[in-house]
Amino acid sequence: MLNYIVDTHCHLDLIEKQGANIDEIIQNALNHNVKILQTICTRVTEIDLLLDYTKKHDFIYASLGIHPCNVAEQPNIKAEEILDICAKNPKIIGIGETGLDYYHDKSAIPLQKSSFIEHIKASQINDLPIIIHSRDADLDMMEILQSEQKNHHFPALLHCFSSSKELAEKALDLGIYISISGIVTFKNATQLQEIVKYLPLDRLLVETDSPYLAPVPFRGKTNQPAFTKYVVDFIAELKGLSVAEVTHQTTENFFTIFKRAQKL
Repeated sequence: MLNYIVDTHCHLDLIEKQGANIDEIIQNALNHNVKILQTICTRVTEIDLLLDYTKKHDFIYASLGIHPCNVAEQPNIKAEEILDICAKNPKIIGIGETGLDYYHDKSAIPLQKSSFIEHIKASQINDLPIIIHSRDADLDMMEILQSEQKNHHFPALLHCFSSSKELAEKALDLGIYISISGIVTFKNATQLQEIVKYLPLDRLLVETDSPYLAPVPFRGKTNQPAFTKYVVDFIAELKGLSVAEVTHQTTENFFTIFKRAQKL
């Protein structure tokens, strides 16, 4: 039985930029039973910085991608370039984060969509999972996911899920996993809490999205991978399951989708 937690989505570079001692942050994660971290790429031009973390620690992995809010400032990357970088770096285990964000900026929607499609094309070829950011874009997201999954299946997860139950149901229908962050612990997140009760445990992952969205009891403070433990604890209580069961299954799900990662 897997008895350790995976933070499937954190931003170690952004935590460090906020002035934190990254060695202390990593040790604190280990002290809280968070034994594997995936540090997520939001700008392909900064992938070397993320890979530095993976070279220092066997239990840290990285992804490669362009966040939808960064598409206008980043190179117009093609699937072939994504495939080339991933092939050269085995510690890259996922593609993203990519997706659609209509909350922050609607001026670059066509560019967001084309970038998202290129990331998906890469996943369809190399079978690395797509890490999807979706905010205020449910209809377009469902349309793209359904169309592209029909063209050629690709593994995927919706990260930091806080969208509608309809999108969650569509994701499940398409074989897509759903990752839950500290948002679920917020007092006003009643809709998300009901969705998490509904979602099958064998399709859930957990994350912090640190340095953002620290869970209760740390809300408003800088988030860190150690706090994934509080997400696991809350989900266990919410679903009436043991912490051990949620820990095991969410970690097992991580290895099911992120096939390049190695179990401890």
